[in-house]
Amino acid sequence: MENLKGQVVIVTGGASGIGGALTSVLVKRGASVVAVDINEEAGQNKVKESPQNIAFLNGDVSKESVAEEAVKLAVSKFGKLTGLVNNAHASRQKPLMELTADDWALSFGTGFNATLHFMKAAYAELKKSKGSVVNFGSGAALNGQATQASYAAAKEAIRGLSRVAATEWGKDNIRVNVVCPLALTEGVIKWRESSPEQYKQIADHIPLSHFGDPENDIAPIVAFLLSDDSQYMTGQTIMADGGDIKLR
Repeated sequence: MENLKGQVVIVTGGASGIGGALTSVLVKRGASVVAVDINEEAGQNKVKESPQNIAFLNGDVSKESVAEEAVKLAVSKFGKLTGLVNNAHASRQKPLMELTADDWALSFGTGFNATLHFMKAAYAELKKSKGSVVNFGSGAALNGQATQASYAAAKEAIRGLSRVAATEWGKDNIRVNVVCPLALTEGVIKWRESSPEQYKQIADHIPLSHFGDPENDIAPIVAFLLSDDSQYMTGQTIMADGGDIKLR
């Protein structure tokens, strides 16, 4: 399937984890990708998968200059920019009253601020290409999961930003949607190994009975939102979670 043939997409955190899976799947579907990540080794290994179609930018997404550099790289190497996936987000899990100013700054810097900076940097090119933005929310934010205050707050701020951008940028034919994934990441795999009974209890409450695979379950949903197949969708939150949360 090449439903993204000719597209050029920036993926933040695109060297490993969900972002790495996204980079691989988008390229398989015909896109060229600029993967932005702080992990130099993982980034260079990702480029080796498809040197003609993957460019790596080693950069801290919390810095506005990195967003501008990523857009310039996409245009200089691949000629345009048609999509943006804001996947990167770092946070620390602590009870609300134990979160420090640095903890809040980390989550909002790499999450909300990074999403805002990349959207602003990409706007002019996405307007030219009538492109698509996919931002990441979280079921932990929707449910108010304990120890996730800084992460949840940033994720809900991203959803609010996304809805406003969808409204304002609709006239420019730029679509902005949000995906909330429930995925079997490296961190979840470690947790499953250390707490198998707790993992099973949670997985059994998911209607489809398992955590999603980043490459097979999550990336195709993002690919759909980047493709012309979703051309009449904007401002939406899509739950890529096996039915765990059902939005009304």
